[in-house]
Amino acid sequence: MTRTWRATLKANRRASLLRSAAHLFAERGFAAVSTIELGEAVGMSGPALYNYFPSKEALLCELLVDASSRLLAGCRDILDEAATDGERLDRLIEFHLDFATADPDVIRIQDRELAQLPREANHEVRSLQRWYVQEWDRVLAALRPGMSDAERQTRLLGVFGLLNSTPYSASPTGRGAGSILAGMAHRALLGD
Repeated sequence: MTRTWRATLKANRRASLLRSAAHLFAERGFAAVSTIELGEAVGMSGPALYNYFPSKEALLCELLVDASSRLLAGCRDILDEAATDGERLDRLIEFHLDFATADPDVIRIQDRELAQLPREANHEVRSLQRWYVQEWDRVLAALRPGMSDAERQTRLLGVFGLLNSTPYSASPTGRGAGSILAGMAHRALLGD
């Protein structure tokens, strides 16, 4: 029982540390945040960070690898559940918008800090992102079979840029901007 309680406590502290780090990194940039500030954000000393992560860089890596992993897993769940390609596309757009709205700090960090990751973590994130784009591409190719590979790729990357602007343009509590962006994304992918 004590072991389970301690494991839960440690997992909760680790999750809190990840949330606080995401906020601080998004607000000020990875390089501008010290381990002391990270510890203070969750009520512990800076060196205590090393009980949860081997380094500040490892914390950044986990944030970005986890985000890309969650996006890919959610995408694949939608592809398995949705009945038609049109439904899949609608749900993919909604899912990505929900992710960007729920985790705006992670989207901001990815925009700014992805190039700072060590080679192995950078490769992992970029691989996960490629698989994510490929899953979307399969849906778009089914809906627009006459569209060239190059055009689909351009449209998809443009739409990801649009959807990832959500942390800058949409309130997490208001769906107005999200609905506008979803409509724009849909038209950008399928329009002539």
